[in-house]
Amino acid sequence: MNSRIAASFGEDASVAEPCLSDSGSDDAWEEVEEDPEGSLQARCLFCDRFFNSPEHVFDHCSSDHKFNIEMVIHKYRLDSYGYIKLVNFIRMEKPTADCLISINAAVPWEEEKYLKPVLEDDLLLQYDIDDVVDSSNTSCSNGLTEASSLLEQLKFAEHRADLAEAALARAQEDLHKMKQFAQDFVMNAEVRSNSTASAIAELQENEETVYFSSYGHYGIHEEMIKDKVRTESYRDFIYHNPHIFKDKIVLDVGCGTGILSMFAAKAGAKKVVGVDQSEIIYQAMDIIRLNRLENTISLIKGRIEEVDLPVETVDVIISEWMGYFLLFESMLDSVIYARNKYLAKGGSVYPDMCSISLVAVGDFNKHAERLAFWDDVYGFNMSCMKKAVIPEAVVEVLDSDTLLSEGCVIKWIDCHVVSVSELDFTSEFTLTVTKTSLCTAIVGYFDIYFEKNCNQKILFSTGPCDARTHWKQTLFFLENPVHVEKGEDLKGKITVRKNRKDPRSLIITLSIKDMQQTYSLQ
Repeated sequence: MNSRIAASFGEDASVAEPCLSDSGSDDAWEEVEEDPEGSLQARCLFCDRFFNSPEHVFDHCSSDHKFNIEMVIHKYRLDSYGYIKLVNFIRMEKPTADCLISINAAVPWEEEKYLKPVLEDDLLLQYDIDDVVDSSNTSCSNGLTEASSLLEQLKFAEHRADLAEAALARAQEDLHKMKQFAQDFVMNAEVRSNSTASAIAELQENEETVYFSSYGHYGIHEEMIKDKVRTESYRDFIYHNPHIFKDKIVLDVGCGTGILSMFAAKAGAKKVVGVDQSEIIYQAMDIIRLNRLENTISLIKGRIEEVDLPVETVDVIISEWMGYFLLFESMLDSVIYARNKYLAKGGSVYPDMCSISLVAVGDFNKHAERLAFWDDVYGFNMSCMKKAVIPEAVVEVLDSDTLLSEGCVIKWIDCHVVSVSELDFTSEFTLTVTKTSLCTAIVGYFDIYFEKNCNQKILFSTGPCDARTHWKQTLFFLENPVHVEKGEDLKGKITVRKNRKDPRSLIITLSIKDMQQTYSLQ
């Protein structure tokens, strides 16, 4: 998140302008007199240096921090209030200059709370930006009133909003087309011409962009960090086994906000390298600096398959790569790439063992909500919709009381030796039925193990009988429920493979008794 801009202001700012008091109200403006002895100094927006005037601060910000206040004012068409909010926002939230300049959507300093000064007698808040605003708005220089200027800004903002809405609508339409194409491709994949292959490649690239963009938003990282089962399992593994990390070089694949990197650094790692393609990496850099770990942790933006690391080999690879049904998102592919290219002989990958399991379920309420609902929709028969609904796997939290069988492991993965090709697999399974009922769905979940060289082994499960995680469980609904008897061995076969059009999604084919159904997880 960087932009290079240079700054200076033409008008003398030694005469102070009105300064907003802590109350933030218009009535609270009061005159601040000049300081004849020059005891008041202006503090930099991004560091602890002080200067004799706002102009010197702006020159310093431009030369040392690559932040041009004049161009920012022009870019966002800031008036005096907007400028004050910007200064107080920087003082309060402490974003980096790179982060600020990269903002292209709605600015984050619009809230009224940013009218309240953060620093007492802040000289930057007393600076007159009228000439800067006028130079970017010819209508103002031609004598239009302040109200007219504000109206023009409002029109401009409305225009930008209209453009944004139109762009969003186009994006949603494109995404719908991509999903429709994926379904058609999966169900009708007998013959593929060269032109079809070209279209698939283009859609694949678009899906990659959508995937990494989704991880650029803080919300998904907040959800993962707040998942105590997930985060505390990694923390406990690292903190309770510091000998694995002491004086070692560690690679964090898909580091996100950097939480695992910081755990490793606190455990004594000599150096930690975190790699992430999404925009969250810039927030992670701020987090690392805020916790004074920048001398130990280095962050790199990009795909692990494409970046150059500052080290030739690493001793430990850590990653939270798991997706729904374990393999959704295919991030394990990147961990395997990193392992093959960078892991030193005798090094370790964590988590090191994983398993995928299935269990039979009889949940009539969920089945009715998902399928029977279409039989009578406000008096109309829409049952034909079931053919479109059934092939979609559902990610939900399952009620453990609906379990009809014991769990059965269908795949073990050793992260030290597994190959990418082994992640497409077929497995036969047997579910020992514990309750006579109708089986409405087969449900998948996974377990994660930290074991190699561990003095204290750690594991966690995403199963329906364990504490809830953000991965939940993956439900494969049966169109027609199957009767099962207590003590019965319910036999079946499952095939899991990547979607050729979008390798981050999965195609799962499930056979049980006389029924076979193909599902997509995307």
